[in-house]
Order: sequence, then C-alpha cells, then structure tokens
Amino acid sequence: MQKIKPFLNEEGQITQVPAKQSKKLLVYKYLAEKFECDQEYSEKAVNQLINSWHTFGDSILLRRGLVENGFLCRMPDGSKYWKNMEKEQV
Repeated sequence: MQKIKPFLNEEGQITQVPAKQSKKLLVYKYLAEKFECDQEYSEKAVNQLINSWHTFGDSILLRRGLVENGFLCRMPDGSKYWKNMEKEQV
C-alpha cells in the first residue's frame, strides 16, 4: 500500500496510473481487491465499481489493465467478468 500511496487521494481513490510497470501492477491489484470473490459482474457493473475507485474518468483503461494483467477474467464477448482467484494468492 505504501508504494502506491502517491497515486491515491485521501479517500483511497486512484488519481493516476503509474508509468512504472511494477507500481502499475500494484495499483491493479489494489483495485482488484474491491471486487467480491465468487461474483459475476456485467461490464456496466465493473465500470461502476471502477468509477467509484478512481478520479480521472477512464474506466476503460483500468478495466483493460485488470483483464490484461489477469486480475479480472471475462467472457470473450465481454458479457461477464469475475475476479481471478489465482491472482488473489499473489
């Protein structure tokens, strides 16, 4: 948490995505922790949750980062998303 503190505001919302990949992954991990285990989300629900945890208005960037880095899984058509429990152990 200390390593990403510069990228969070007082409420714990992400204010920017770090440029450095190692810190970027920590931000994605932090955001992934906001998702419930064993729950499926629609794309709209994913965006709503992400929007409540960042301040810069780019839920697509964050959603893509979560999926591409394996923190969230999704159906090929994007109809369902869920938390990747294997990443929970990391």
